Amino acid sequence: MLKALIPVQNMLSPALAAILENTPLTPEKVSFAWRTAVGPAIDHVSTVELRDSVLHVTVRDARWQREIEHSAGLIRSRLQPLLGAGVVRVIAVTTQ
Repeated sequence: MLKALIPVQNMLSPALAAILENTPLTPEKVSFAWRTAVGPAIDHVSTVELRDSVLHVTVRDARWQREIEHSAGLIRSRLQPLLGAGVVRVIAVTTQ
């Protein structure tokens, strides 16, 4: 009998959340959470900084800005288990 496969992202986030929950909120932790939430393509073209519950994202061009703005709700939902509830309330995206 074959068992259903569980997508790795369904297991990875809870495991990472458990590891990260007791670590301090550093720029490195924020960058790691960002990279985990958005994947390598968006991470490669962006930089992030968290200030006062606003995640400031700088991207190379307007196409990436639109993509991130369009996906902001999903990205926040992926960041929440990694950084904590309410840590990122807004994602503000600008271009270089």
